[in-house]
Amino acid sequence: MPKNLEAAERRLARVRRSIKKVSNGRPRLSVFRSSKQIYAQVIDDAQGVTLAAASSLEKDLKGGLKTGADTDAAKAVGKLVAERAKAAGVDKVVFDRGSYMYHGRVKALAEAAREGGLDF
Repeated sequence: MPKNLEAAERRLARVRRSIKKVSNGRPRLSVFRSSKQIYAQVIDDAQGVTLAAASSLEKDLKGGLKTGADTDAAKAVGKLVAERAKAAGVDKVVFDRGSYMYHGRVKALAEAAREGGLDF
């Protein structure tokens, strides 16, 4: 396995381990970022179900975005996932950035979710 994939897996495991310690039963807001799109899910790990999800591929977002791979798209996805989580009855989550740095698109999504009403 290439070194950069091993490093990403180590970072992911480290982040998940720390999230598990501080979650106290709260759902987790998980972020996946590809080179062209960004995705977010609110996951209840106790039951193993997704409570809310949003991505830059959705029709209502895709038409108004220049591309799915910029901070504007991340902000739109963050607001949408927060809105859907609130509708599902989730107010408090723990943020799972995965193996990504809290910077750029990941940070924009997190800040937009906070503005949308999620507490983390």
